[in-house]
Amino acid sequence: MTDTPAASAADETARRDESLVAAAANESMRQPEVGPVEGAAPLGHPCVAEPEHWWPNPGEDPVASFSGVSVSFGAVPAVRDVSFPIPRGSTVALIGPSGSGKSTLIRCLNRMNDLVPGSRVEGDVRYRGVDLYGPDVDPIEVRARIGLVFQRPNPFPKTIFDNVAFGPRVLGFHGDIHDIVERALRRAALWDEVKDRLDKSALALSGGQQQRLVIARALAIEPDMILMDEPASALDPISTSRIEDLMKELTPDVTIVIVTHNLQQARRVAHFTAFLTSEPGGDGALVGRLVEFGTTDQIFARPADERTEAYVSGRFG
Repeated sequence: MTDTPAASAADETARRDESLVAAAANESMRQPEVGPVEGAAPLGHPCVAEPEHWWPNPGEDPVASFSGVSVSFGAVPAVRDVSFPIPRGSTVALIGPSGSGKSTLIRCLNRMNDLVPGSRVEGDVRYRGVDLYGPDVDPIEVRARIGLVFQRPNPFPKTIFDNVAFGPRVLGFHGDIHDIVERALRRAALWDEVKDRLDKSALALSGGQQQRLVIARALAIEPDMILMDEPASALDPISTSRIEDLMKELTPDVTIVIVTHNLQQARRVAHFTAFLTSEPGGDGALVGRLVEFGTTDQIFARPADERTEAYVSGRFG
C-alpha cells in the first residue's frame, strides 16, 4: 500500500473548495430579500420568527467542541474519532499534512460539509452547548452565524455593501444596517479603502481586500467564532501580515479556528494547536486522526507524541 501523494490530496481539497465556494455563493443568491438597504425584514418574515429558539446558551464554555467526530464522503472516510475543545476567546490552529482532514473538520462547525454530496458526520459537534446536528438546527442559519473564510476569497457576486449586509439581513436584523456595515469593515481594517465605493462590485477588489471583505461579512453578525481555512496562503506577505494582525485584534472577543500549513503562522497567532495526521484505517484507506492537542507553546516546544515532534521540527510532512 502507498500513501496518497500530497499533491493529489491538495488537488482534491482544491476541487472540494471550488465546489463549496460555488455552493455557498448559490445559497446566498437564493436567500430572500428581507428589506431595503436601510432596513430589515418585516416582522412576519420567516427568518425573523423565533431566531433564538435553538441558540439558547450564550455563556457556554468552551465555545465549541468535537467529541468522537468522524466524517466520510460516500464510502471514503476523511476523519475518524476526533475530540478536542475550542476554548472561548482564543485562536486555535489546526496543523498537519495534506489529507489529514483539517478542512473537513472545521467545516463540521458551520455545516458546510452538508453541501458535499454523500457527506456523513458522526459523533458530537457542539457550539455554545448546542448539538449542531440536532433536528431543530437550521444549517443555513448556522452558516450565517459562523462564517468560514476560505483559502481563496469568496465574495458574493454583489456589491461591497450587500456582501457585508448579507448575514444581518438573513437573520432579520431590525435597525440601521449602515452602522453594522461600517463597523464590520472598520474591524476588518478595510473601511478606509472602500468607504467611497460601497455600491461597487466586491469582485473588483484585490485578493487581499476580498479576503478582508469576507472577514467583515462574518463580523457583521457580531459572532463569537470565525473559521479560517488557510486564509492567507494565496496572499502576498503584506496582506498576510494584515490578516494575522486582524486575528490578534479580534481575540478575545472572537474565537478563531484556523487551518494552516504555515507552522510559523500557527506559532505567531494561535493560543492552542491541534496536530492531525493521516493514517491507514481498518480498510487500508488513509483517514485523518488527531495526534495531539494543547497550548501552542507545548505543541511546538514540548510535544507529548513523537509524531508531533517530527512534524513541527520538519522531519516529515
